[in-house]
Parts: sequence; C-alpha cells; structure tokens
Amino acid sequence: MRIALFTETFLPKIDGIVTRLKHTVEQLQRLGDQVLVISPDGGLREYKGAKIHGVSGMPLPMYPELKIAIPRPRLRKVIEKFNPDLIHVVNPAVLGVGGIYYAKKMGIPLVASYHTHLPQYLQHYGLGSLEGLLWELLKLGHNQAELNLCTSTAMVNELVNHGIERVDLWQRGVDTELFQPHLASDQMRWRLSQGHPNSPLLLYVGRVSAEKQIDQIKPVLETIPDARLAIVGNGPHRESLEAHFAGTKTHFVGYLQGEELASAFASADAFVFPSRTETLGLVLLEAMAAGCPVVAAASGGIPDIVTDGVNGYLFDPNDPHGAIKATQRLLAAPSEREYLRQNARLEAERWGWTAATRQLRDYYHGVLASQSLSAAA
Repeated sequence: MRIALFTETFLPKIDGIVTRLKHTVEQLQRLGDQVLVISPDGGLREYKGAKIHGVSGMPLPMYPELKIAIPRPRLRKVIEKFNPDLIHVVNPAVLGVGGIYYAKKMGIPLVASYHTHLPQYLQHYGLGSLEGLLWELLKLGHNQAELNLCTSTAMVNELVNHGIERVDLWQRGVDTELFQPHLASDQMRWRLSQGHPNSPLLLYVGRVSAEKQIDQIKPVLETIPDARLAIVGNGPHRESLEAHFAGTKTHFVGYLQGEELASAFASADAFVFPSRTETLGLVLLEAMAAGCPVVAAASGGIPDIVTDGVNGYLFDPNDPHGAIKATQRLLAAPSEREYLRQNARLEAERWGWTAATRQLRDYYHGVLASQSLSAAA
C-alpha cells in the first residue's frame, strides 16, 4: 500500500502522538508499505525510509512548540506524484483539513484518527464556551472519512455520542524493548532527585501545558515527607509552573529521550499523572513497561490501561484528596508496590507496536476493499 499521512505534528517535536506515528511509520515501511508524511516543516525530509513533505507554518501563539501549517495548492502535485492508495489524516485541524479536501477531490479513500481531546482542552485556556462549536467542526471533518479511529474505548464512545460516524478502536502500543525495569540506575535517581536518592521520588513525564494539570501534583508532594518531584518534558506552561512549585523539592528536568527516558521511568518510585484529558496516555504505558507504579486520574482513556489495585492506582479526579491518598498508599506498602510493578510490566508486554500496526493495516485493507465494492456496484 501507499499511504499519505497528514499530521499536524511530527518530528522533531516530541509527544505521545509523534511517538505513535514514528513507530507506525517504521512498522508500515518494514511491512513493505510506502508512506509519505505531510506535516509542518521541521527540517526533516525522511524518516525510516518514509519521505517527509514539510509545509511551512507559524508557531501557535498559546503553544509555540506547535506550528500551524496551512495547506498550499501545490500539495495536489505532491499527492499526485506519490499516488497514494489511501490518505490518513491525524487530528485534522488545519493541515489535516487539506488532507480531507484532497481525498474527496481526488477520489482517494480517507481514514481519520483522533488523538487529542481538544474540546476538553478549551476549558484550560478559558475557551470553554466554544466547546459545542468545536464538536460541530470535528463532526463535519471526521464524518468525511470512511473510518475514524480512536486509541481508547472512552474516546470511541465520546465521538459516537457527539455524532461522529464509523468509529473504531486502534489498539494501544508501547516499545517494550526500550522501556524495561532493569534500566533503573542509581545515577539517574541521583540526577532526578538532585542528589537525594534515598528520598521518595515522584515523576511526571509529558507535555508541560495547562491541560495536563501538573499543578495538582503540588499538594501530593507537600504531604509526603522528604519527597522529591521530577518533571520531565517541556511546554508553554513551564514558566508559570516553575513559579507555582517554587519552594518545593521539584526539579524541572527538560526533555529526555531513548534510554535516558526509559531509565527515568524505571528509577522513580511513582509516576503521578493528574490529567483528565487523555485519549489514551501513552506515557502511562511507557511507565508501566519500565515497571514504574502509576497513580493516575480515572478519566478519559486511562482506565483502559490502568486497573486500580492491580497494575497501578486510579483516583477520582473530582476528589481533591484522591491523588494524595493514592500516592501515600503506594509509597507506604513496598511489597504491594513490587506487585504493581510486575503486573504493570505484564500489561505493557501485551501491547507491542507490531500488533498495533498490523491492526491498522487490516483497517486500511478493509476501507480499500469497501471502496472497490462500491466502485464495482
């Protein structure tokens, strides 16, 4: 197959969506498919054998790490030259709308996938009144597709309840070869704790932005004697969070990648994740694969991954003391923590990227077969 993949974000940006796309592109190329990635220009022209066509864009004012890339008329020639069997648009917002347009204009089968729960994000940027309008726009775009994919059952239900049609589940995936418990190290623990390796070490990994609700970790940190917090990642909310956590034992680490990131997960005592806006929560799977016990809000796609008391702890996001109680419980019981570590790793081992990509290819083939039948009729 030849797949043109339109995405609003790709390398060199680092986030859960990019991680999924990286592994998907790599697996598709390995399986003999050809992929063209059309994304905001990040300076790369190739990834794992797939060509990248960068579209010039401008930084998003509220989130300068993201670029708004407006589709250009010359994209039609790029698509014609590649001659795709199928177009897949990822989180169609601006550039992805161009993918929808050209798929319809050129008679190319269209698949869309939903990875970012944008309507809930609006609440964290003072734009909650626009939620109804955004759902109408999402419905208008996604209902052009022959198939819409989500990465959790909660998001499948959310889209169906808002009138989006032909929705199915794209199973989770995690790199279990990279993220492993044995990568725990005294050196990484020293680094994350700023020289206090014997103190309880809490970890957050991900985008440092308002919708992740990282500020809610502060009460957890303050109620656990001698605890340290390491925040790994970066984003538009970092400066205000540094002010919020001033005077606490918090270390803003910045980005980590590869084995350094895997070691950070494996070296921490608890991964604390208060976000309520997750469509899946890939970092949770990475933490679990590394054997790091997780404490997470029972919201969005997270309950698809974390089973409370079995491979992690869930807390009620509406309970102001929920995260505190769950983290205290985790740290107070070393034997139970070891039980959670083992089960977390076992859960992650079920979800390799190869299986997730084979499922995606089956969806692609189903769409193409359906289009062939329609054309024959």
